[in-house]
Amino acid sequence: MSRPRTPVTTAVVTLLALGLPAFAAPTAAALSARSSASAAGRAAVGPVAPSSATLTVTGEGSASTDPDLAIVGAGVETVAQTPRAALNAQTTAADALLRAVRAQGVTEGDIRTESVALTAVHETADGTSRLKGYQAAQFFSVKVREVRKTGAVLQAIADATGEAGRITSVAFDVSDPAPLQARARRAAHDDAHAKAVQYAHLSGHRLGRLVSLSEDAAGHPRPLPQTADATGAGSIVPVAPGVIRATATVTAVYELD
Repeated sequence: MSRPRTPVTTAVVTLLALGLPAFAAPTAAALSARSSASAAGRAAVGPVAPSSATLTVTGEGSASTDPDLAIVGAGVETVAQTPRAALNAQTTAADALLRAVRAQGVTEGDIRTESVALTAVHETADGTSRLKGYQAAQFFSVKVREVRKTGAVLQAIADATGEAGRITSVAFDVSDPAPLQARARRAAHDDAHAKAVQYAHLSGHRLGRLVSLSEDAAGHPRPLPQTADATGAGSIVPVAPGVIRATATVTAVYELD
């Protein structure tokens, strides 16, 4: 008894009769596999699980310390009728300045020439300019590593150079700013963590792991104005070193559990 032919079987028989190649019909197993793959694909494009909640906070910190370094800007200026005379007078005054600061314990490595100049000096009268002479100048940067002696160094410069002496600036600093900056960064980190703990509690969560931490800004240690006693007891030139302050700001991102 012959079985009834399905449409697919009829199509294959027809192709063979015409001399054309026949293609295998998909089996039930193949159709089932395709159906399963299609279902899996539809499942893969379903909704994605939401990511963990995060919290972003900014922390600020600072640290301060007493300065251990004073940087004095000082020099000499002289005026004479000729360039040679002006330079000779300047050289004499500059040598006196250097001897004075060395006598106060300042080492050679802490003295640096910042500028040397020789310029013509003119005066104007009745709309006419005429040469009056020449001005010679030399300025130095002097590091005083015993801050308490800063006033004495200033007085020594003034006494040694007389009318030629010039004191242009005094700045206080720390010789190694890295430890002070590290303390400021630690304070900023602790501030950010404390804020994160509080916000997590307020929102009904527990603080999770730290996801990222970035430094937004770090302030170079700088003098902080404050009232202070004069340094250099017994000197005519009193100074107030104040304190040196460093700052840091960080941004931290935490997960919330």
